Amino acid sequence: MTYVEDRKPARSRLRVGLATVLFVIYLAFVMWVTMSPSLEGVGVDSIADRVLRVLHRVGVPESFGFMQLEFTANIGMFIPLGFLLGLALPGWGWWLALILLPAYSYGIEWFQGAFLGDRVSDTRDIISNSIGAWIGTLAAAFLRALVHSRDEKVIARAMWNERREGRAPREKSALVPSEYVRPAAAPAPRAVDPYAGPRADARPTAEPTRPYADPQRPYDPNATEILDGNAWNGGNSPTAPTQIIPR
Repeated sequence: MTYVEDRKPARSRLRVGLATVLFVIYLAFVMWVTMSPSLEGVGVDSIADRVLRVLHRVGVPESFGFMQLEFTANIGMFIPLGFLLGLALPGWGWWLALILLPAYSYGIEWFQGAFLGDRVSDTRDIISNSIGAWIGTLAAAFLRALVHSRDEKVIARAMWNERREGRAPREKSALVPSEYVRPAAAPAPRAVDPYAGPRADARPTAEPTRPYADPQRPYDPNATEILDGNAWNGGNSPTAPTQIIPR
């Protein structure tokens, strides 16, 4: 039997593939929002005004304005990026997202300040984006650790089951004391109909014979066969009966 001591939790191709596809799609959305020449075409200002009115209506202080909302929105926008990239990277490479996404945010701000006149490059955006990326990446790392721990428990359970199955044949072959063994029940006798004729499948019974019997001498079931100890001198087998004494 092959045991699984050398097995390790396999990498989920479905998880990596799905996370990679979603990361690419969401990254395209982030690039569309951040690389647009103007936020008017995106409709960010109108959405921000509606959100602020709702927040102030539910009790958020009036001091929470557009700048605070933009900082929070930047954090929330980069949380999915960090989470998906942390799931897509192989092995312990998830920590690369802690560096790649802040660098990506710095590149966005540099591109806005260098090539987009209507956009403003702000260091606070880099900070907020980095915070969101780190939150998402750490959440992905925590989830991967939980899945890895579950897989190790599953493998340990499989190892225990294999070892248990490997001991089962030896345990079954152990001798059991005779006093604990229940004798097999004798088969019930078949009822015989005295008026029925012979069965079609019945086999004829032959007369009882004895080994090494003399074919010229009639068989006597009441006789006792003895062995001649001097039969070795005559070249005969001592197991052959040499004399029959009637009982």
